Amino acid sequence: MTSDSLSLTLAALADPTRRAILARLALGEASVTELAEPFAMSFPAVSKHLKVLERAGLVARGRDAQFRPRRLQPEPLREIDEWLESYRALWDARFDRLETYLQALQAGDPGGNQN
Repeated sequence: MTSDSLSLTLAALADPTRRAILARLALGEASVTELAEPFAMSFPAVSKHLKVLERAGLVARGRDAQFRPRRLQPEPLREIDEWLESYRALWDARFDRLETYLQALQAGDPGGNQN
């Protein structure tokens, strides 16, 4: 099992149920029962998904008497954003070349002659 935080976060986000749970928690705290409602799966299965999210640092457990609401902790998502940033420059350059090519096509110069 991997221990670096980026790998833990990406592994946790690989499952659509866990992403749906995070989307729900982005709206505010929720109990496990509330989080389990939209899914056709057992309560223990939802709890296993929550444990994966907690281990990745994406979800924290609160305490209010006997109620233990879960809340989103978005900080690990920042690490993903920083990792993706290096690829944004690559995509920006490709989109710039595409835009230049499309402008050349519109101008009737499909070869992109740049004289």
